[in-house]
Amino acid sequence: MKSMTIARGPELSANAWVILRRRYLRKDEQGHVIETPEGMFQRVAQAIASADRLYSHQADVERIEAEFYAVMSSLQFLPNSPTLMNAGTDLGQLAACFVLPIEDSLKSIFETLKNAALIQQSGGGVGYSFSRLRPRGDTVRSTMGIASGPLSFLQVYDATTQVIKAGGTRRGANMGVLRVDHPDILNFITVKKDRTKLNTFNLSVGITDAFMQAVEADQEYELINPRSKRSVGKLRARKVFDLIAEMAWGNGEPGVLFLDALNRANPTPRLGTIESTNPCGEMGLLPYESCVLGSIDLSRMVRRHRDETRLDWEKLRRVVHIAVHFLDNVIDVNKYPLPIIEERTKGNRKIGLGVMGFADLLILLGIPYGTEEARATAEKVMHFISQEAKQASAAIAKQRDVFPNFAGSIYDRPGGPLLRNATTTTIAPTGSISIIAGCSSGIEPLFAVAYVRRVLEGTQLIEIDPLFERIAREEGFYSEGLMQLVAEAGRIRTIEAIPLRVRQLFVTAHDISPEQHLAMQAAFQRYTDNSISKTINFPSEATVEDIRKALLLAYQLGCKGVTVYRYGSREEQVLSIRRSCPSCTWEGVHTVPLTA
Repeated sequence: MKSMTIARGPELSANAWVILRRRYLRKDEQGHVIETPEGMFQRVAQAIASADRLYSHQADVERIEAEFYAVMSSLQFLPNSPTLMNAGTDLGQLAACFVLPIEDSLKSIFETLKNAALIQQSGGGVGYSFSRLRPRGDTVRSTMGIASGPLSFLQVYDATTQVIKAGGTRRGANMGVLRVDHPDILNFITVKKDRTKLNTFNLSVGITDAFMQAVEADQEYELINPRSKRSVGKLRARKVFDLIAEMAWGNGEPGVLFLDALNRANPTPRLGTIESTNPCGEMGLLPYESCVLGSIDLSRMVRRHRDETRLDWEKLRRVVHIAVHFLDNVIDVNKYPLPIIEERTKGNRKIGLGVMGFADLLILLGIPYGTEEARATAEKVMHFISQEAKQASAAIAKQRDVFPNFAGSIYDRPGGPLLRNATTTTIAPTGSISIIAGCSSGIEPLFAVAYVRRVLEGTQLIEIDPLFERIAREEGFYSEGLMQLVAEAGRIRTIEAIPLRVRQLFVTAHDISPEQHLAMQAAFQRYTDNSISKTINFPSEATVEDIRKALLLAYQLGCKGVTVYRYGSREEQVLSIRRSCPSCTWEGVHTVPLTA
């Protein structure tokens, strides 16, 4: 690798060093780390910048490499984990999100299983719709036997994923979807009553507008055998919807995908319909598509103006344009696990630029998360990013042409934008890259002011919000004893030693109502091409009816999907709070889905 001038970026946190050493930095055959964070960013920048040579022999690749390195090493922008791990290596698989089709034949089922294994081995997560499989008990004409149904094959896929450690660095993850009008839907909704089952899967019910209309009208709806396309029975929609809410109340699953909303935003409808998403739900993809993601740390997009902190719109514009260029290049240098995935991905060239550090941005701007001002800020920021991402995509299209499947797309109209990428924006969970960047994850509020994060085969990372610590020191109320109290409590709402203004600003996920969570998701969704990865948090005392109302509100607000989580309803956890102080109103641990 040729040398380049390396400017040191910001100091990395202790937790960032842990996760970089364990998952991202290159190792020798004995498992010793042989790469620095600067070396990682240099490796990635050089590999991704090399794509410019495919379009022009005169491309200033060294300048482009320096731009890519600068935004990554300063932690202003980071690509998805497979790109950081694999760019410039022999593996070279750089995409995070895949969707594979499953047709109603044994050959298709196991061909897809083989392909999924290859993807997970290379570091990607896979989503599937099992809706085309004939229901349990249906006839199998070729053998005169009886079909075992989608759930049996979900278990086969789960068992296979259990033995694959994706890319040698992280466990495999799946999304399993079943349409609400499939005859086996009730068994699908309730399968995770047994919490030992399907632990590599997130499950979502694919819900249609027709079903939601039946829920609102308290009517029955038909179940359709996907083999015969004939009605095989009816269910009362509200009872099914209530069952989804009951199960989600119990352990957060299943989530729901609003299939018609997803397909209204499908940029290439002539190529097919969207039936599934990636494991975290933010990317609805056509069969065999993959997508590369990247996120901008909004907390680094600010500047001080006199005594006021403001968002630096020019800086944000520059980073958006560099990030879109970067992600479009990833599509070209990626080593795809299957030729058909390469064909479909390069045909639509979907990218997903999103954000992280949004909660930190609000704190820096002095705006409490759950307020109307916070939602207005979300819309303004995401509208700006969406516009600039489209302009960046159009600028690349002038040099490299529009995406190959542009004809017949939603953009193929008089006066429509000539884009390089069929989609440009997504809100991903950013679980690992937000640790590297040292910011809040995705668009979530702070989980807690201090908490324990479980990663990497049980490794525990204790995190104290750096903005809170900084403000505590600047305003003179910092003490070791107070920090210990905060670490035990997780949130600070009732700690009177902390100024009221600070307590109001550092709200956490459980200080915010489910309705406020959903309103924030909807605010971002209005200006996001793909979908949103977000958890709608509920207190432990929430009822099934509370969950039901939230699912209905998500549909009414135009969300493309929703994941709810009631505090304390899972034993396995990514984030936890040790225990609350006696003056607080809650205690125990909080858990979120393991793929978050």
